[in-house]
Amino acid sequence: MSVKSLARTNGLSSVLSDFFEPWGEWFQNGFADKSLTLPAVNITETDKEYKLSLAAPGLDKKDFNVDVDGNLLTISAEKEKSSEEKDKNYTRKEYNYSSFSRCFTLPEEVSKEKIDASYQDGVLNLVLPKNEKATNNKKKTINVK
Repeated sequence: MSVKSLARTNGLSSVLSDFFEPWGEWFQNGFADKSLTLPAVNITETDKEYKLSLAAPGLDKKDFNVDVDGNLLTISAEKEKSSEEKDKNYTRKEYNYSSFSRCFTLPEEVSKEKIDASYQDGVLNLVLPKNEKATNNKKKTINVK
């Protein structure tokens, strides 16, 4: 529920409040917390492996943590950036901190000790190979005689 004030102030503060008001409601309703902070993920499956691609531009490979605990795969990243400018009349200091964490339940057929990860062109790619027992259970068509 949104509460709006009936009293308006004169001047620049009113203009700025009106300008930023729609975005403020998005942040209050949780829109930004979910859709703006979680990177998109694509998962594909072949006979021999699963491939997971996670879009995370602007990060370095050292920013990622990829952990497997039992059948839970956790991908997380943290990045902190700061800048400072000084001049005779002003000082400006800005910082940005961003992080995310995504968890996936791995199927039993994934060979956890052979998982491979690489980061290139803003995309984190994971290859999750299936164990031999799972790859031998391919679909087979039987001809009727």
